Amino acid sequence: QVQLVESGGGLVQAGGSLRLSCAASGRTLRSYHMGWFRQAPGKEREFVAAISRTDTTYYADSTKGRSTISRDNAKNTVDLQMNSLNPEDTAVYYCAADATGWGGRRSDYDYWGQGTQVTVSS
Repeated sequence: QVQLVESGGGLVQAGGSLRLSCAASGRTLRSYHMGWFRQAPGKEREFVAAISRTDTTYYADSTKGRSTISRDNAKNTVDLQMNSLNPEDTAVYYCAADATGWGGRRSDYDYWGQGTQVTVSS
């Protein structure tokens, strides 16, 4: 079992950037397919980006071109860089991991963090 902890959220003005980080204790994230999702108030949790164990990446249309998912193996983290943020990006952002599969569905991942709040002001 892997325990995930997100960090890097906060309040940012529209047009700004944030870098979210997902860390794990006791396990190397290189062994897992990883994903980032987000959930805005009153909405379903939605896919943002994913990275496979072989570093293939996959993005939601809503964030493609504005976000980059990457691994930092030295720090054992998976990061999500988000640029050109707008108020519609306001949500709790979650990282997720799975040892066997990956994709853009919640059911693709077995392990989830507690989330980090991102608020974009207009």
